[in-house]
Amino acid sequence: MASETILLVDDEPGIVDFLKAYLVREGFAVKTALTVTEALAVAQSDEPDLMILDLTLPDGNGYDLYRAVSAHRRIPTIMLTARGEEIDRIAGLEMGADDYVTKPFSPREVTARARAILRRSSRSPAIDGAVETLRVRGLAIDRIAHEVRINGRVVGVTPTEFRILTALAEHAGQVLTRMQLLDHLQDDGSIFERTLDRHIGNLRRKIEPDPVHPTYVVTVFGVGYKMRKV
Repeated sequence: MASETILLVDDEPGIVDFLKAYLVREGFAVKTALTVTEALAVAQSDEPDLMILDLTLPDGNGYDLYRAVSAHRRIPTIMLTARGEEIDRIAGLEMGADDYVTKPFSPREVTARARAILRRSSRSPAIDGAVETLRVRGLAIDRIAHEVRINGRVVGVTPTEFRILTALAEHAGQVLTRMQLLDHLQDDGSIFERTLDRHIGNLRRKIEPDPVHPTYVVTVFGVGYKMRKV
């Protein structure tokens, strides 16, 4: 039985009650909020493991809420967006959200995505016999502290971005196909593959001197991605 706590934020009580009932049945503890103000209070007092967040709220928007929460503590996040609102999905992923679900949604799908993200964020990056810190030129990835530094400067990354970067650094100089990356992440490709390119783009903006002309994470067209050694 899962013991993780999920913070569910939506201004529609019917959606909140419906999704909460399903998540509780699946073994999660669920805290709810209908407004940005309520959500901030719950996030600070209960320290949830995951946030499911509607982007349109009566006293603000989901982007502002996400930034406010992330300023104090990084919480893996799934966005709830209206069908067809691609700009919202792109903006949310670029901001650092881990995934999105469009309305109307299946509670089973939301639960599957939540479980996948929680697996990624809770899985220890350090394993027996593994190098504690991976180094590629000016990039350092500390598996124990779960920290990324570029030329000595700490860079904030999401759990998903951390695992992508670690997989590429472990195989620096080698090309990893999209499916190989998914295999290294030990995730369900149907859940994760559609956001892979967006997460790669986010990483480049964070670690590359010039994201348009990357020197660390490079695309090998028609094949996949590679971490350049030199």
